[in-house]
Amino acid sequence: MTSPSIHRVTTLDLSVRSQAWPFAQERRAEIAAHFAEQQRERPQIWNGPILLGRDPVLSGGHLSARYFEADFASFLAWRDWGFPDKAVFNGFGMGALRTSDGAFVMGEMGQHTSNAGRIYFPSGTPDPADVTDGVLDIPGSVVREIEEETGLKPEDYRAEADWHCVMTGHAIAMIRILDLDMPGEMARARIEANLAAQAEPELSAIHLVRGVSDLTPTMPRFVTAFIEQQFAAR
Repeated sequence: MTSPSIHRVTTLDLSVRSQAWPFAQERRAEIAAHFAEQQRERPQIWNGPILLGRDPVLSGGHLSARYFEADFASFLAWRDWGFPDKAVFNGFGMGALRTSDGAFVMGEMGQHTSNAGRIYFPSGTPDPADVTDGVLDIPGSVVREIEEETGLKPEDYRAEADWHCVMTGHAIAMIRILDLDMPGEMARARIEANLAAQAEPELSAIHLVRGVSDLTPTMPRFVTAFIEQQFAAR
């Protein structure tokens, strides 16, 4: 896997176009068999539409790319088989919730999900619901994922203007820091109360990561390694 590089980005230009994915077409039978096996292990996963990217261009604080619609089964096979189509990437938004005492809030994925046990900032692979007038709305996707996973709403945090884009070759994580006006333990308690009220929450635990004030190219080495590990199968 390509070592991650981190870039501060001010604008996102992510268009969505209709196009076929040769990988999904040519290996349809294998993909169906793989997904059936995954469903036997985790019956809750379903084969809905998602969006993947192509042709990313990073220039002068501007990130552009083209997205297309695929099915989750094809994405899962592409991920699990080591990303055989190198021209495609998984580009998604992440909300880095930072508490008033400097902790970042991260969620551990539940055992019923396709990323069981992994720890992330609230995030999700975009889908057609995130598209407006042919443009992928990553800021809106982040707001939606934050509310779905934690119960927190836009009025609970202040979003920084820029994005920290972590690029690994097969993945681009577009991270926006969201400042909460509450300390870490209070944030964790509020999110855990929200999870307890859900019949089947996506997250199984909340973790607070301290000692990292910002997400920059000079972040500590252990944080870079952590991000690389998590994005490896995102």
